[in-house]
Amino acid sequence: MNNLATIRVGYPRVRYQGALRLSRTLLASVAACLILCSCGMGRERGQQSGKEAPPGRAAAGADPAPSKQQPKPTAPADPAKFAIIISGVGGEDVYTKKFTSQAFRIQDALTTRFGFPEKNVTLLTETGATGAEDGFAEPDRPGGGYTGRSTADEVRKAFDRVKATAKPNGLLLVVMIGHGSFDNQEPKFNLVGPDFAAKDYAKLLASVPIKRIVFINSSSCSGEFVKPLSADGRIVITATRSGNEQNITTFAENFIRAITEDAADTDKNGRLSILEIFNYASKLTADGYKEKDQLATEHALLDDNGDGVGHEKAEAGDGALAAATYLDSKPIQEASGDADLAKLLERRQQLEDSIAALKAKKAQMEPQAYDAELEKLLIELSKLNQDIKSHQKEK
Repeated sequence: MNNLATIRVGYPRVRYQGALRLSRTLLASVAACLILCSCGMGRERGQQSGKEAPPGRAAAGADPAPSKQQPKPTAPADPAKFAIIISGVGGEDVYTKKFTSQAFRIQDALTTRFGFPEKNVTLLTETGATGAEDGFAEPDRPGGGYTGRSTADEVRKAFDRVKATAKPNGLLLVVMIGHGSFDNQEPKFNLVGPDFAAKDYAKLLASVPIKRIVFINSSSCSGEFVKPLSADGRIVITATRSGNEQNITTFAENFIRAITEDAADTDKNGRLSILEIFNYASKLTADGYKEKDQLATEHALLDDNGDGVGHEKAEAGDGALAAATYLDSKPIQEASGDADLAKLLERRQQLEDSIAALKAKKAQMEPQAYDAELEKLLIELSKLNQDIKSHQKEK
C-alpha cells in the first residue's frame, strides 16, 4: 500500500514520510495551542467568578505569596506570659472567616516569635475552629492551646485559667477582633450569644493577679473601652477613638503586620515594644485610607498612665509604659538557665517599669519630688547594670 501510494502521488517515499512528520508536528502544535487557550480561559473564568480561597490557604494552582522575610526560629517559651485571643461574631460568612483567620495568625506569632507557651494561650472563635482541619493553621503546627467558641461563658473561663496559674510579675495580652457596638450608654463587643460590655471586661481584668496587662480591642466603637478599662500598670489600645466610629476597622490586620514584620522594630534593638506595635499599626491604618483617597473612619488610641484618656500618639503622659513593655522575653533568653542572672534581669525590668511609671506621672508631681525620685531609680539601675555585666563576665 505504501508503494502504491507513492506511485500514485508521484513523489518519492522520502518526501511522503517527510510530509507525514510535518503533519504530525502541525497537529501537535495546534493541540498545544488549544490546551493553553483552554487553561487561560479557565483561569479567566475563575477570576470572574469572584471566588476566593479559604483563609490560610492559597487558591488552587496559585503561586504562594512571596515571604517578606525569612521565618525566625521559635523563641523559648516563657511560662509567665499569657494570652487570650477573642474572635467575635462575624455576622456574615466572609467576616467570620476573616476574623477567625486573623485570630489564628496572632496565636501563631505569639507562640513562635514571642515565646508565649501554647498552654497559656486561649483562642476563642465564633465556630470554635481548632486549626488545620478548618483551614486556619498549618497542618504540621503543634497544638496544645485551648480553643473554644467566643461565648461569654468561655471568655469568663479563659480569665479563670489565667487567674489559677499566673503570678503578679507575669504578662497578660488580650486581643479582641470583630464587631463592637455602642448605644450612647454602654460599649460592647459582639460575642456568640449575650455580649460582654466594657465593665464586664474591667471586672475580669481586675480578677487576675498579673500586674502588667495589655488589652487590645480592634473592633468598631472600641474607643469607649478606654475609660472603663484604664488602670495603673495597664495598657489599653483601641482601634477607634469613640463609639461614633462604627465602621468595620482595619486595625487588626495592621496589628498582625506589626507583630510579624521586622520593620516595626523602629529602634532596631531586636525587641518589639507595645509602643512600637501601636505606632506601626496606626501608621499602616492611616496610610491605607490615604492610598485609597478615603476619609479615615478609625483612629486608634493608646492609654497607659491610668487616667482614662487615650491619645493617638505618645503624649500627655501616655506611651512611657508601652515603650517599656515588650512581647518578647529577651531577659529570660539572656539568662539561659542562670538563676542568679535571671533575678538580676528581673530586677532591672522592675526598675525600668518604675521609671516608666514615674515619667507617666511627671505632670502631676512637683518638679523637685520628680527629679529626686528619678535620680534615685537611675542610680540603682546604673549599679544593677554593672552587677549584670560583672556576672556575665564571670561566666
